[in-house]
Amino acid sequence: MYWNGKDLDIFLQQKEYIDTAIVPLTKLDGSQEGMKQSASATEFLLSLTNFIEQQFKGRIVMLPPMLYSAAMPQQQLIELISEELKKAGFKYIFFLTSDHAWTAYQEQHEIIWLPSIPLESMDQRMKTSVLEDQLRQIIPIFSQKWG
Repeated sequence: MYWNGKDLDIFLQQKEYIDTAIVPLTKLDGSQEGMKQSASATEFLLSLTNFIEQQFKGRIVMLPPMLYSAAMPQQQLIELISEELKKAGFKYIFFLTSDHAWTAYQEQHEIIWLPSIPLESMDQRMKTSVLEDQLRQIIPIFSQKWG
């Protein structure tokens, strides 16, 4: 499910079954060398989150990506978002990122860090294979929390 009006109507009716929110964290880096890397990491993360949503439809709500820059107060951002999602009724909140800096908050929050894999030069079959491999790494993390 996605963070849109239609899917949230279903969420509100079936809150007891749809207990997980996933927040993609995407970095905005406007520097000459960082822009391409930032865009590539965002493409990877959004492709992966779409893939995850397809696999777990009916259990999770995929939020829009949270765009941030290195200058923003990351701890405050993640805490405020967590609070709002808990208020909305989500029992499990996972943050998905390709930026290793977020792992500093793993003790307080569910941060799933995966190194970015450039997808732009891959054909669709190869992309799907890469995304399936990444999903296999994420499923045990979900399963452990969902218990």
